[in-house]
Amino acid sequence: MLKKMMLVIPAVLLSLAVVESLTAQPPDRGSGGGPGGRRGRDFGPVRGQAPLPANEEEKKILSILDDMNQNQSRGMMNVPQEDGRILRLLTETVGAKHIVEIGTSNGYSGIWFCLALRTTGGKLTTHDIDEGRASLARENFKRAGVDKLVTLVMGDAHETVTKIKEPIDILFIDADKEGYTDYLNKLLPLVRPGGLILAHNIEMVGQDFIKAITGNPNLETVFQGQGQGLSVTLKKRQGQ
Repeated sequence: MLKKMMLVIPAVLLSLAVVESLTAQPPDRGSGGGPGGRRGRDFGPVRGQAPLPANEEEKKILSILDDMNQNQSRGMMNVPQEDGRILRLLTETVGAKHIVEIGTSNGYSGIWFCLALRTTGGKLTTHDIDEGRASLARENFKRAGVDKLVTLVMGDAHETVTKIKEPIDILFIDADKEGYTDYLNKLLPLVRPGGLILAHNIEMVGQDFIKAITGNPNLETVFQGQGQGLSVTLKKRQGQ
């Protein structure tokens, strides 16, 4: 199982890098679309396709997410649906048992995580400082039927995260942009080898954080440029 996970995680990161490279250039190159006159494949018709539910429980959760996206997104700074789907994909791929989220908002990204946590047997610990957003998040977690998977911690996350003692499989940072480096420094020691650090709105984050995730030889980072920008950082396993 360990060998399998060591192969799967880099493969997911590589796939994100390939997506980024493909979306950064037009599908056609020149009049012939590339060597031999071949044209690049157009993924336009399926790129915005809604996720397909595997069962009634997933259908219900996806309908709640759609309702939140349509009716609660204003002022919430939620991740786009495509980024939410990536959060779910990565969570299920690494078999996450413990996710720490900085920035609950109304619970939109948390519910994407919970879509996968239902099958991995994991849990979400999410931190927020705004009681109004947190109250809405609690309601949404309950509506989606995932409230038992979530622990919502209130207060200044720069302080509350220092109380975390257990290992972290995925750390998701989506809060005050100037605080990203502090969150990383405090929680990186708890991220298990083979675990992931995800940061949203990466285009708005200061260079100190970018240097921290790209200049550390124990980390491997790729950037997903769609939506509002998402960095995916692997905490490398150490060889013998």
